[in-house]
Amino acid sequence: MPRTTVHLVRHGEVHNPDGILYGRLPGYGLSERGHAMARLVAEAFTSPGSRPGDGHDVTYVVASPLQRAQETAAPLARALGLEVATDDRLIEADNVLEGRRLAGAGVRELLDPAILRHLYNPFSPSWGEPFAQQRDRVLAAVAAARRVAEGHEAVLVSHQSPIWAVRRALQGKPLWHDPRSRECSLASVTSLTFDGDRLVDHTYSEPAASLLPGASAVPGA
Repeated sequence: MPRTTVHLVRHGEVHNPDGILYGRLPGYGLSERGHAMARLVAEAFTSPGSRPGDGHDVTYVVASPLQRAQETAAPLARALGLEVATDDRLIEADNVLEGRRLAGAGVRELLDPAILRHLYNPFSPSWGEPFAQQRDRVLAAVAAARRVAEGHEAVLVSHQSPIWAVRRALQGKPLWHDPRSRECSLASVTSLTFDGDRLVDHTYSEPAASLLPGASAVPGA
């Protein structure tokens, strides 16, 4: 059976000076650092001798409809002469707290009844889209991309929580978790290798690791 690799890429740093939990809100594009991260991702897949770029054969690039994901995918697609396809199943997790300023929030802010009433169940979670739903829709997008890029590679640009839900599922771990423990940094790459439709390997890398010190992110981004 042909081997196909599907790479799940988290978007780069977002311009968000107010520390807003932007979720699915429009108008949140990449910062200058985020654009640099996107270029490093593109180089990792196109420059000989780089990792994960050495010997890659990307024939399909697809992204979440959100601006930050589209902008992260653009340099790679441009370098390969491809169009960026859009798959709504790769979108950020829905979150009832989006629009609030949560970056740097202290205990007092988190104890605000308007926020606290949404934090009663971390297992589902109670503040937004269930982890199981995130997992299922992204796995469906992965399966679709695998078919399109069969025998080659696909790059899917998505968001931290949905990517982490897929990785937890592949590792046979419970989907609920402490969001602070996610190994899914900005512009990171979670690579899934299939033999036919059977998953045979998954790896993790950080092409933009040099730009992570000092980068900013808010929960759920």
